[in-house]
Formats: sequence, C-alpha cells, structure tokens
Amino acid sequence: MESARVFVIDDEVAMLENCDRLLSNAGYACTTLADPQAFRQQAADARPDVILTDLRMPGADGMSILAASVADDPTRPVIVMTAYATVASAVAAVRAGAFDYITKPFTADQLLVAVERAVRYRVLTVENRSLRQQVARTLGGDGILGSSPVLTRLLAQAAKVAPTDANVLITGESGTGKELITRFIHAHSHRHDRPFVAVDCAAMPEGLLESELFGHERGAFTGAVQRKEGLLSTANGGTVFLDEIGELPVALQAKLLRVLEQRQMRRVGDSRLIDLDIRVIAATNGELEAAVADGSFREDLFYRLNVVHFDLPPLRARAGDVPILMNAFLEEFALAAHRLPPKVTPAAWAILERYAWPGNVRELRNVAQRLVVLDDDGRISEHDLGGALRQAASPGDSMAPAGTTTYATAQDQALRQFRTAYVAQMLAQHQGNVSRAAAAAGVSRRTFHRWIADAPVMAPDQESA
Repeated sequence: MESARVFVIDDEVAMLENCDRLLSNAGYACTTLADPQAFRQQAADARPDVILTDLRMPGADGMSILAASVADDPTRPVIVMTAYATVASAVAAVRAGAFDYITKPFTADQLLVAVERAVRYRVLTVENRSLRQQVARTLGGDGILGSSPVLTRLLAQAAKVAPTDANVLITGESGTGKELITRFIHAHSHRHDRPFVAVDCAAMPEGLLESELFGHERGAFTGAVQRKEGLLSTANGGTVFLDEIGELPVALQAKLLRVLEQRQMRRVGDSRLIDLDIRVIAATNGELEAAVADGSFREDLFYRLNVVHFDLPPLRARAGDVPILMNAFLEEFALAAHRLPPKVTPAAWAILERYAWPGNVRELRNVAQRLVVLDDDGRISEHDLGGALRQAASPGDSMAPAGTTTYATAQDQALRQFRTAYVAQMLAQHQGNVSRAAAAAGVSRRTFHRWIADAPVMAPDQESA
C-alpha cells in the first residue's frame, strides 16, 4: 500500500502538529482534524486507511467517531488515544471494534508502532477482500482453497458435470468438503439461482425424517397441527444435498427412489401428487457398496444416485495444500478478531506438513482457530502445536501424564488420550464411517459420537475444503 492515508482527530493543536510531523516523516499521508464534526464528510472524500482519534473532545467523542467509521468501513482500523485516567474507556472502545489504543503522553516509537500494525492489518484486509472476490469469480464463491493436482482435477471434473442434471454421489472421509463440492456444482449449474437445500440424514430422528423430507398435511398424525411444506418441495427447481445418505432408513429409501424415477412426491397424509424438478446430490463418508451387499441400502437406489461418482481425497493426499489452507484460516480468524495473523515458524511448518490430518480440512480449520485464539506473541512455534494436534500414542509410549497429580486425574487424562487415538484409528480404518466404526468398537453410534465430541479438535464443524 503506497503512502497509507492516516487521519488524526484531536482538539489539541499541539497534538495534531506532533502527530502530523511524525507520521509525515515516516512516509504516511497524514490529515489532521480539529473538528470531529467534519470527520465523516472528509473521510468519505479522502478514504483514509487508518484513523487515530482522541476519546474525549468537545462536541463529539472518540466513540462516535469509531461508530461512524465502523458503519462506513468495518475493515478500517481505528486507534483511540486516551489519557491514563480513561484507559478503561479505551478498553471499552476496543471491545466496540477499535483496533488498538495508546495512552497519552506517548513516545514517537509507540505511535509509529501502533500505526504500522494498523496499516499492516489494513493491507491484509484489502488483500483478503480481493482474494475472496477473485475466488468468488473463479469458483462461484464456494470457498474451496488449494492448488494440488488432485484438487484441480476434481474441480475440473465437477465443472463438467455441473451444467447437466445428472445425479451425483460424493464419497470421502469426514471433513474433506463434500458439501462444498456440492455447492460448487450447484453454483455452476443452470439451477444456481434456485434453492439449495442440504439435509443431514444422520442428524434427524427416524420418526421425523419422512415429514421433514416430504412434508405433511394438517392432521396427518398426532401433533401435525398445520401443513408442512417439506424440504424436497422447498427445493423445487434447485438442488437437494442428501448428506450421510447411508443413514436413510430403508422405508424412506423406497420413497426417495420413487421420487427419482417419477419426479413426483406425496406429502404424508395427502393423496395428491406434487411434480418435482430437483437435482439430487448424495454424500457419504462410508462405502455404500458394502451397505448394498449387507442389505442395509437398496441396490436400485444406489445405481440411481451413482450416475456420477466423486471420491474426495483426504488432506494427506493433497500435497502442498496445507500451507495454503492454514494461512487462509489463520488470516480469516485473525481478521475477524481485529488482529494480525500469527507467523508460523519453519519448524512448525514442518510439523504441520508432516501431520496426517485424520480430521482433514475440518480439523485443520479448528486447529487454526485454536492457534489464533491462544496466540499471545504473534508467532506459532513447534511448542504451540503440542496441544493442538492429535497425537496417536504408540504401544511403547508412556500414557501417564507428566507432573504430580492424583491417580484419578492421571487415569482420566490417560483414558482421554487413549480414546482420542483409538477413535482416530477406527475412523481411519472405516473410511470415516461413524456407524461402522462404532459397530467395530462394540459401542452405540451415540456413544461413538460422544467420544468424537470429547476428543481434541474432533468435534464436527462445517465442511471445508
């Protein structure tokens, strides 16, 4: 950013003159305002990159300047200046959206460091906005990041399939971005301006799933006090994404098959047929062929869905995408918190690129958020990763926590560590299929989900790629 524009607002002429001299000598384009009332109009004309404002001025205060700036441009950093006695007010301003504050009297170095940080933040927000606009233009705003050959080939194939109405089956481990690929296909189809409806077949109770999908008439069953549209008819003209299709009960599989064959449906409790024009994209983190073989999934429905098949690669197979994704997520979470993204040391990068990422991009995103939240020095070293990455314990590793603690506490910590490693191993063995992993572990699906939720950075988040 050439010659960043800095506005300084203060009712003290001497303060304005000193700030103007220091900032101009440092190469900034400085504008000083003694009248806070003139800020909004002049800011609209000059479009400053950074604003410094006193908190207490006659006629207007720094909080009103902050509010006006945030309303006009939420990405523009505001630094508040305050006397020692009003530091509490400055902290309140930071909570209200100010980038930073400095206390009067301050040194030249303190001023320049604060402005330099704010300018760097401004540059990052501008670059981030430009990058996201570019991504939106090229990828339809789907947020898919990466440049690995395997991802590039996948997106090229998805772009070919998108203009058609062919049903698509997407498989892949949990966290690989199945919904994002689905949204990519929808965004590049002729249905892009029509509804996109996502349905998690595993998250809905079996007794409610039929009503949610197909809708119902008033009085169709106890508790049906009014008519319900249903997700399939809501998506008419658009795309329906059926996530975890393998969890769909057999009875509903038959009804879905009729929808795909006849392009019609009935609400529960209604005899009338409703014409449907929808594209169906289904996804699973397991192997439907195995479910077909054991009779838990209809073979005819499988072939109806599996017209085009995409098998999403795990992150460990996307060589080179880890730095791209990590930098993007670190920047996203840092900017959301009005902070500069932390720098990753070479040693930390080596660990991040060697790590297997069993939770795929979802896990990486969670780790990035944790690192930003816990960052206190603007730097991520290998020591910062110890508690953020899952560590699979080998048989020879000591499971006992270091330090002095009670036996009960040590036992609980060791159990959690073992369970985390065990869950990761079972999910890997069963290609991310929770139902099969739970069955192999000899526990219920509900219990296995609880283990996942209790494990570090294993709780489900949004699909990312």
